[in-house]
Amino acid sequence: MEALQNERGQISIHTENIFPIIKKFLYSDHEIFLRELVSNAVDATQKLRQLASFGEFGGELGELKVNVALDEEARTITISDNGIGMTADEIKKYINQIAFSGASDFLEKYKDKTDDKGQIIGHFGLGFYSAFMVAEKVEIVTRSYRDGAEGARWVCDGSTEFELTPAERTERGTDVILHIAPDSEEFLNKGRLRSILDKYARFLPVPIEFDGEIVNNTTPIWTKAPADLTEEDYKTFYRELYPMSEEPLFWIHLNVDYPFNLTGILYFPRVKNELRFQREKIQLYSRQVFITDEVKDVVPDFLMMLHGVIDSPDIPLNVSRSFLQADANVKKINGYITRKVADKLNDLFNADRKAFEEKFDDIGLFIKYGILSDDKFWEKAKNFVLLKNTEGTYNTPDEYREKIQANQTDKNESLIILYTTDRKQQDAYIESARRRGYDVLLMDNVIDSHFINSLEYKLEKVRFQRVDADTLDKLIDKGLNNESVLSEADQTKLKELFEQVLDNKTLTVSVEAQPTDELPVTITQPEFMRRMKDMSALSGEQSFYGNFPMGHNVVVNANHPLTSRILAETDADAQKTQIKQVYDLALLAQNMLTGADLTAFVKRTVAQI
Repeated sequence: MEALQNERGQISIHTENIFPIIKKFLYSDHEIFLRELVSNAVDATQKLRQLASFGEFGGELGELKVNVALDEEARTITISDNGIGMTADEIKKYINQIAFSGASDFLEKYKDKTDDKGQIIGHFGLGFYSAFMVAEKVEIVTRSYRDGAEGARWVCDGSTEFELTPAERTERGTDVILHIAPDSEEFLNKGRLRSILDKYARFLPVPIEFDGEIVNNTTPIWTKAPADLTEEDYKTFYRELYPMSEEPLFWIHLNVDYPFNLTGILYFPRVKNELRFQREKIQLYSRQVFITDEVKDVVPDFLMMLHGVIDSPDIPLNVSRSFLQADANVKKINGYITRKVADKLNDLFNADRKAFEEKFDDIGLFIKYGILSDDKFWEKAKNFVLLKNTEGTYNTPDEYREKIQANQTDKNESLIILYTTDRKQQDAYIESARRRGYDVLLMDNVIDSHFINSLEYKLEKVRFQRVDADTLDKLIDKGLNNESVLSEADQTKLKELFEQVLDNKTLTVSVEAQPTDELPVTITQPEFMRRMKDMSALSGEQSFYGNFPMGHNVVVNANHPLTSRILAETDADAQKTQIKQVYDLALLAQNMLTGADLTAFVKRTVAQI
């Protein structure tokens, strides 16, 4: 092998302005430099291990690891490995020719000898040049694993000029020495470097040593076969990822190698009735190198509340949002995750329905949002999404149709599903429905207003009506009319009396013949307007419905004894008081009586005792 002579030259680039561009634009976050350089060191180590497995390296591997060292006094950070190393010619090829990938060249040479291409992480090229985002000078001191190789030292001060000289290095491997620039002194801090390593190098496949301590787990459980893992292994790993979180409900182990490579574990956390998208909870890796916790586009939107890890070598380290949106593999991964989640939920439902029902208050939000987001998910989810009634009984949509069809079908052959959004506030209406033999669903989830709309669209001849949207005879109109004890003239007079006393243009007063065991006055809220207003509030956007004043209907029961007493009252003041009293009782039943009106009602009630 020809001896290395001192050499000076220029790096092969197309513009002399490349370094300012690298410093400013290569990565938006300058801390990425440490991820790139440590990944390259791991890459070099993995290459040596593979060469040994091919029989092309007969020496002692020794303890393979990467060391990160900080010298605050010298203002340097050194990333060292005892991997494959480089010759002077390889430095010229892989370092001086920017963007020429050493890893790609290695894989091309050995493509017929290994199926485990995912072991090669780094790319000597632009990734290496991330060093110049924080360093005013970079040194490489290296020696190849090849027999007879001599050490080489490469130095560049951030200009297009470099110096390549022999180096006194006896061991194979590479040291990359960064002389930190004045504007990057934040990285001359032990705690800062440790936090970066914890973030990006936490699960790298080669031991990373910093400050005398190994800082990573080289074999995270997503790299292992599910058959080799216990339930406690999964829970322990979850606690490692999220030490402050409650125990997860269950998890899905992802493992696919065609048509893309993907491994990972997704956990279902306990979320209850909260629509909080904690988008930092799923971590995206590429060959055990942390990329980002912004996983939108990779993970379906309705699963953004899941926790866990996704690892895919098909996603590059310098991933960008625009890349994720456009990449075909990312779209396939998104679809695969949706199918795996649907299959897992279906398996859980079929294996132990009682246990599934016990978890549904936690997982229902995922399922309902998935149904709203993805029609393909609905095709599977309709078999395990559950509707819970006010008595705590769960049914699938098909089961529920069968349960209520005989009693809750109206004269137009439409199935009317009654529901409540607040069982305490609407208790009087729920009890009234129960007296008629009707079933009432509990739909108090934050997205249920949207979910109800979706089900009406997906299910044939089904309408949802909140129990207080109208009187029961109108909610489930069977074409039957109750007889009134009042004449039409008395009903008209009663309507006029209520309109005069209440004197509120947002109210609509009607007199209807209802059973005597119903309230004398009932407050109802129009289903369409109220539902649109609820959806506007959830979306956080102003709309016509969000700004429209929400009136309500006042339904006077013509057959209630109190109604006849009001009509027969000859004292105008007493009649007015009675009307206010029964109206306030109706408001009280809807939890709509507050402030001064509530105080006045209490005083009137006390005076009558």
